Amino acid sequence: MHIDPLAEIRQDPLARIGLIILATISLMALFAPLLSSYSPNDYTGKIFSPPDMDHPLGTDSVGQDIWVRLLYGARTSLVVAGAVAIICSTLSLLIGATAALIGGFYERFCMRAIDAVTSLPTIVVMILVAAYLRPSLMLLILLISALSWPTGARIVRSQVLTLKERAHITAARTFGAGKRHIITTHILPELSPIVSSMMMMDARRAVFMEAGLAFLGVSDPMVISWGKMMHQAMAFTYLDVWQWWLVPTGFALSATLIGISFLSFSLEAAMDPRLRKGNVRS
Repeated sequence: MHIDPLAEIRQDPLARIGLIILATISLMALFAPLLSSYSPNDYTGKIFSPPDMDHPLGTDSVGQDIWVRLLYGARTSLVVAGAVAIICSTLSLLIGATAALIGGFYERFCMRAIDAVTSLPTIVVMILVAAYLRPSLMLLILLISALSWPTGARIVRSQVLTLKERAHITAARTFGAGKRHIITTHILPELSPIVSSMMMMDARRAVFMEAGLAFLGVSDPMVISWGKMMHQAMAFTYLDVWQWWLVPTGFALSATLIGISFLSFSLEAAMDPRLRKGNVRS
């Protein structure tokens, strides 16, 4: 019996919560210019101003509207999440699948490259690169992607090695099906649940890493980031300003991570019949 993954997701309460959270944050980021009359870099003339009608989250240490910067920080997080998810999943699928299908020296080379990248300390590499190159959003996306794809490549390779030995693929090969037909008709559809899950996992990791690196100061100073906002707010925890500067920013970051996680769990279960409630055995 055919089951529609989208229908399964719509019936999952966690998935609905995740979609609502991500849709809300995405709409806030998209319509940021319409949700406030200020620009994120405008000086409002008020420093450490508490929340009021003009500034829903007050102002920061340089008189900038925190609400506006929160909205534009969402843009940064979503752009990084989407870009890293696409790049990482593409690299993982391409390298992992070709290593399993081609085998031989190429497979050994890919696996040693995966081992080498996996052994690198991510944060240290990021800091060293930032020390020698000017940090930018594109550089951050490329660095996170370059250091995050090996895990997915290992998963894809393992799955393709298993799929190659299944009866229907062996039968298709016996009846003369070419590699392109086997890949596009049999292997890629079987990999779709794994790739979807990897994309959500990569997006969640990207949001967390971007905020963490910005919190440490490894980011473009011209890019608005939730991590940078939290870092700036931490310097004024002895004032009441942390209540409308640090807490809302941390809540927005946590909500984004929770939304992606909820959607990821539901998407993986919906696309893999073995994980559906009716098929799970204790």
